[in-house]
Amino acid sequence: MTSTDETGAASSRGAFDLSSLAGGPAAVPADGAVPSGASGTAGAGSPGPGAPGDTWVRSVTQQEFPDLIQLSNRVPVVVSLGSGGVPASAQLDAAIGRAVDSYAGRLVLATVDTDREQAIAQAFRIQQVPAVVALLNGQPVPMFQGAMAEDQLRSLLDELLQLGVQHGVAGTVPPFGGAPEEAPVPPLHQEAMDAIDAGDFDGAATAYRKALAEKPNDHDAATGLAHVELLRRTTGADLEAVRRAAAENPDSVDDQLAVADLDLTGGHVEDAFARLVALIGRTGGDDRETVRARLVELYSVVGNQDPRVAASRQALARVLF
Repeated sequence: MTSTDETGAASSRGAFDLSSLAGGPAAVPADGAVPSGASGTAGAGSPGPGAPGDTWVRSVTQQEFPDLIQLSNRVPVVVSLGSGGVPASAQLDAAIGRAVDSYAGRLVLATVDTDREQAIAQAFRIQQVPAVVALLNGQPVPMFQGAMAEDQLRSLLDELLQLGVQHGVAGTVPPFGGAPEEAPVPPLHQEAMDAIDAGDFDGAATAYRKALAEKPNDHDAATGLAHVELLRRTTGADLEAVRRAAAENPDSVDDQLAVADLDLTGGHVEDAFARLVALIGRTGGDDRETVRARLVELYSVVGNQDPRVAASRQALARVLF
């Protein structure tokens, strides 16, 4: 995914084609994106809480998306498209989820992992994550890309409810059923996750390394370690300073690795991969192996089944061989 405006509403009215997801084309409503200051009779400013434990938030796959489109005939559906390799995605999902649940069934939130659900991302023509759109009567309504403060989110959701009234979508739905029981998390994995929650990335890395020492083929621990190492390298980094250093020193391995990390966390996956493949082509010896190892590590962060990883691996093979 390449860079786009991170704060503006998604553009290109009518550019979405959900036919591959729903069996028929869907057009953006005539008034396009959620309007500022929309009027209506939904009483959007006074959400009510549901019962403890109730939630109107769920993750969805391409196979489940037709049900979501049908649901948008009853209530507005907010769709948050994110990536496990972009920490801002999880933060945004949590903020939107809290807000949506406070409306007690007048809205629902569907989260989409674009690393796994490329078809959904392509249908919405998403260029950068996180990105948020809505569905009304099966029709996509652009909302915004990038981060947003929680108070601004609530204001935007109020406007979406008002827009729903204008289009005859003003019902309520019961909470989603409880999530299926998951397998217990291995103790060292739980230790790592607790450390991440506490901001202790060193402790998390140590726990994942212990898990790999006990079980070298523990894919989840290897992926978790790659995520933690990425967080350790990028947390608190000065984006402008890193980019300036990389521009001034195009053959500096350290500077190019640093900006590739920030590209990845910012959702510019192809840019990060292309930068490192090009660097491998310009280096040799230990430097080349250092860059190659980092690139492989970033592949695991994004997910080895991701089409962007497959394309980059082909480019890497051409450079190496």
